[in-house]
Amino acid sequence: MFLNLLYQFLWLLAPPFLRRYLRRRAKLAPAYALNWPERFGKPYPNPVKRAIWIHVVSVGETRASLQFIRALQGFFPDTPLLMTQTTPTGRATAQHFFPEAQCRYLPYDKKSWVSQFLREHQPLFGVLMETEIWPNLISVCARNHIPLFMANARLSEKSLHGYLKVRSLVAPPLATLTGCYAQTDADARRLNKIGAANIQVCGNTKYDISPPADMYALAQTFKQRIGNRPVVVCASTRFYHGTDEVQLLLDAWAKQKFGNTLLVIIPRHTERFQPACEYAEKLNFITQKRSDNQDIAEKTQIWIGDSIGELFAYYLCADIAFVGGSLVDSGCHNIVEPIACKLPTLFGPSTYNFADAAPKAVAAGAAQQIQSADEWATTTLALLANPQQRQRMSDSAEIFIQQHQGASQRMAQAIYKKLNNSKLKNTLIDN
Repeated sequence: MFLNLLYQFLWLLAPPFLRRYLRRRAKLAPAYALNWPERFGKPYPNPVKRAIWIHVVSVGETRASLQFIRALQGFFPDTPLLMTQTTPTGRATAQHFFPEAQCRYLPYDKKSWVSQFLREHQPLFGVLMETEIWPNLISVCARNHIPLFMANARLSEKSLHGYLKVRSLVAPPLATLTGCYAQTDADARRLNKIGAANIQVCGNTKYDISPPADMYALAQTFKQRIGNRPVVVCASTRFYHGTDEVQLLLDAWAKQKFGNTLLVIIPRHTERFQPACEYAEKLNFITQKRSDNQDIAEKTQIWIGDSIGELFAYYLCADIAFVGGSLVDSGCHNIVEPIACKLPTLFGPSTYNFADAAPKAVAAGAAQQIQSADEWATTTLALLANPQQRQRMSDSAEIFIQQHQGASQRMAQAIYKKLNNSKLKNTLIDN
């Protein structure tokens, strides 16, 4: 009770601090300056009603939800789609992949703001992707008989310890979930410890992802611009706790004899595009940007992927991939995407976001884990010199992905059955 009262009180104090935070973010990423009213519970113009509502935080969660959402639409073919996000890049990605959806920011978790959001949209049901635990949002859904699910749910050991400290705050709302579909048995056990109800292990939707057709076409354009030379992609690089992963990689690459290999650097966040380019030039690398839309000169050594929503195209024109967020301790980004492109994949020591997938991918021969940027550089060049080993990794990657697919359909079907068999009836939210 005390933690809940404290939580509500803190939301009374939060608005000026949130605005200050957004202004700071907007200095680096101007898109954060847009659409503020949506975040603060203001009425939304022409809100879609009685929709399937999916909440995805950012780019990774959006891409991981593609096949799941399409599967849901198969069960509810005439129902509109509402998608909410937290980040501008997530919003842009959702608008790209789901042009038919209404996309907007989910309001911050002040009770009056989320109540306003639910009154406006009156969703048929909601799905929180991965582990979005917002006590007021979940509680207001329960109070108004809106079925709410958590899909592709995961919880690391580190996050578990944090949530256990506030269990009295999060357990009551989590107990009201209509369904919680966990990625692994370990995730299910941890989610149960913090109070989640109706848990079922369904696997990871990230394995169901496949490159859209337009990405194959774009990859061909990239290949034409690059020409016939080896391509190494470093994707989703992070600046984390003062350490720039791009600098680690470029420092290591500068020590090597890499011939005519093109190194493609794709920072995770838009505000890191320019710093990545500047650092490459500081090290005297000949550098180009994706945004110049020019052919890659033969002498160009570094290509900065300063674009949104094109990661698959970079993977599809590459020979080897490195997945960022793993040399810094941010838990690694999506290792499944390059493996799904049958690409030999490397990642660093920090993989707690993929604690199940990473060791399995290594054991299957689809990926290799390295411990430092220097090891990444030497391993990458060794693989470039060994096409037979690259082919073995590519073949293993295809088998590995096939063995783990199906979570999207299982989760969508579980939601459909739960709603079809349930006595829960949506009611309009009282004003």
